[in-house]
Amino acid sequence: MEEILLTNKKHGMRTLLIFSFIELLAIAGCIALSVLAESGQLGNYADAGVIVAIVCGVIMCIAWIPLCGLRVLKPQEALVLTLFGKYVGTLKGEGFYSINPFCVAVNPAADTKLNQSGDVNKVSPLKAATEVNTAIVIPSKKISLKIMTLNNNRQKINDCLGNPVEIGIAVMWKVVDTAKAAFNVDNYKEYLSLQCDSALRNVVRIYPYDVAPGVDTTGDGLADDGSLRGSSEVVASRIRDEIQQRVNEAGIEIIEARITYLAYAPEIAAVMLQRQQASAIIDARKMIVDGAVGMVEMALERLNDGGLVKLDEERKAAMVSNLLVVLCGNHDAQPIVNTGSLY
Repeated sequence: MEEILLTNKKHGMRTLLIFSFIELLAIAGCIALSVLAESGQLGNYADAGVIVAIVCGVIMCIAWIPLCGLRVLKPQEALVLTLFGKYVGTLKGEGFYSINPFCVAVNPAADTKLNQSGDVNKVSPLKAATEVNTAIVIPSKKISLKIMTLNNNRQKINDCLGNPVEIGIAVMWKVVDTAKAAFNVDNYKEYLSLQCDSALRNVVRIYPYDVAPGVDTTGDGLADDGSLRGSSEVVASRIRDEIQQRVNEAGIEIIEARITYLAYAPEIAAVMLQRQQASAIIDARKMIVDGAVGMVEMALERLNDGGLVKLDEERKAAMVSNLLVVLCGNHDAQPIVNTGSLY
C-alpha cells in the first residue's frame, strides 16, 4: 500500500462561501415566492412561481451536502480517506480542506488507549466516578504525525545467565506512512506495543545484568564486557533497531528507545544485593591491604636509612605483623606500652 497525498484540496473556505451563498439565495427565493403567492401578486405567473419554488426547495435540500466535506487539520495531523471502500488519498498539513462529502476517514487505532503521550485521558478518575451522566466522546479519525512516547509496562525477563530481571523501556516513535499504518496492520498502536515487548525480550536475553566472564554479547565468538547495567546505550540502540525492523510494514519510524527501569526481580534481589556487597567488601579489603603493605615497607626503609633502631629478622617480622594488624583492623588499635627491655 503506497501513500497518496492529496495536495489540491485546500479550498475549503471557497466551498463554504459559494454553497452557503447558494443556500441563502435558495432560502431567500422560497421566502419571496411565498410572500408573493400569499399577496396574489404572481397573477399569470403562478405556475412559473411554483416551478421556481420547487427548484429553490431542491437547491435548499442538496446545497448543504458539499458542506459535509469540509475538514480542518491542525499541524502534524493527517486524514486517510476512502470512498466506498477504496483508498483515495491522504490529507497532510494544516489547512481548511474541501473533499468529496461521501469520503470516510479511516483510523483503526482511534479509540485505542495506551500508556503513552497523546493517549492521556483529560477527565480525572475522581470526576469520572462522581459524574453519573457522562458525555459520549467520539474518537477522532485524524492520525497524529507528532513524535509520541510509548512507555510499556515493566517486563520480567531472564538474562543470558538465567537471572530474572525487571526492565522497562520508553520508545519515541511517529507515523511516517499513513496508508501503511491504516491498512497494512489491524491496529498500528497495539502492533507497535506488542513488537516493543517482543524486541525487548529478544535483546535482553543476550546480555547479563552485570559484567560476567565468558559471555559473548556481540556475536563475534569472543567474550566481552557487555551488560545491561554497564552498556545501556548499546542495549538501547539494539532494541531500537530490532523494533524498527518489525514495524517498517506499519509505516512507523522509531526515533529512539531508552531503558527507564532496570533491577533484579524481587525473588533474587536480596541475594544479588549480598553478592554485590561481598564484592565491594573484597575490593575494599584489597585496597586496604595494598596500602598497609606499602606503609610497612616505607616504615622499615625509614628506620634502616636513619639508623635509629637495629632490628633482627624476628623483630622485623613482629613489627610487620603488628603494623598490619593496626592498619587493616576495623577498629582503632589499643596501644600497649612496653617499659621493659626489647629482649
